[in-house]
Amino acid sequence: MSKHPHISIPLDIPDVRVLQTEIRKDGAFILTIESTHASTNCHRCGRTITPRHGVDEPRLLRHLPILGRVVYLCIRPKRFRCPWCDDHPTTTQQLDWYDPNALHTKAYERHLILQLINSTITDVGTKEDVTDDALLGMLDRWIATSVDWDALEPFTTIGIDEIALLKGHRDFVAIISAQTIHGDLHVLAVLPDRLKTTVVAWLKTLPADIRTGITTVCTDIWEGYITAVQEVLPDATIVIDRFHVARHYRDGVDTLRKQEMRRLRNDLPKAAHQDLKHTLWPFRKRAEDLDEAEQARLSQLLAYSPALESAYVLREALTTIFDTARSKADGLRRLRCWRQRVEKSGLTCFTAFLKLLDTWGDLIANYFINHQTSSFVEGLNNKLKVLKRRCYGLRNVTRLFQRLTLDLEGYRRFSPW
Repeated sequence: MSKHPHISIPLDIPDVRVLQTEIRKDGAFILTIESTHASTNCHRCGRTITPRHGVDEPRLLRHLPILGRVVYLCIRPKRFRCPWCDDHPTTTQQLDWYDPNALHTKAYERHLILQLINSTITDVGTKEDVTDDALLGMLDRWIATSVDWDALEPFTTIGIDEIALLKGHRDFVAIISAQTIHGDLHVLAVLPDRLKTTVVAWLKTLPADIRTGITTVCTDIWEGYITAVQEVLPDATIVIDRFHVARHYRDGVDTLRKQEMRRLRNDLPKAAHQDLKHTLWPFRKRAEDLDEAEQARLSQLLAYSPALESAYVLREALTTIFDTARSKADGLRRLRCWRQRVEKSGLTCFTAFLKLLDTWGDLIANYFINHQTSSFVEGLNNKLKVLKRRCYGLRNVTRLFQRLTLDLEGYRRFSPW
């Protein structure tokens, strides 16, 4: 039996033949190949030409690894002379499996783009021994800097939200995304700020059929987004996300809890202070999610503070309205009844939220139509935060759009599986 058995592995490159195989001292494979095409198109007149005129300088292109070894393809592109043009210019044969100015085959570039999903330029460059500039060039060739509307799946719902590029600074960019009818998430745009004028300008760039097809816009309580949508998409239903709304009324109740905790620590004897410990999360959690121990701690806390008990009951009642109202009319009616209970209670912790209802109540109540939320937008924001931390900050909105697109759609586009 041979000590060095051989196997045949297809290159998966069309219309080439292997002339020579060698192994360098560093273990890399060098495969010398040539094209089997016997013609090309004249770069001037476009006709098919066959008269040969030698070969071009050799090119060394990195290809997909084989058995863990680096692989290079060495090729000397054929040259042809045009018999029809006046000065008979020569044309170098162009092949589909690599770009004329690239240092890698398209198959290897696709492999690198796949490695870049949920990773960083630095990590992939280190693992594959490829420069940052080369990887950024591949990113530009494979991932567009704006949406291809013709290739996008149909969608009727978009979401608008923002994120700070730098923690602790109000350096916001607006993220506009869409959820397709199959549930897939797509980034539509990363805008440099969240000003109304910026959002309006982008919305006006939407193709007419896309614009008329948008029926729902999910957003938080930011006037710039809301007025921009009302101006450009007057027929779309604006839904203020219920979870942003919940944060407002829950924050008010939590403020009351802090006030009451300070009062109780001053008023109660020290022996009773133990009853106040470990009550934060039982108070914040929904009643149906509490276990027996948490329910007991919560009951002890509420027994000491009738005002806090009343606020807790009203908070949970409002959450139940958002969970169970099955139409906008039903939701508005139940919100009015809830408001009456708040006013009758004399509590002030809901004052800011009641003002919010006065201003945006109709758009908040649009949630009750189809119970549409911005959960897909928040999921995208979480992915963006991870990307931002992983890459140690991404300040360029174009690069941010490309990287988000790659992380969201990369496996669908590039994975062979």
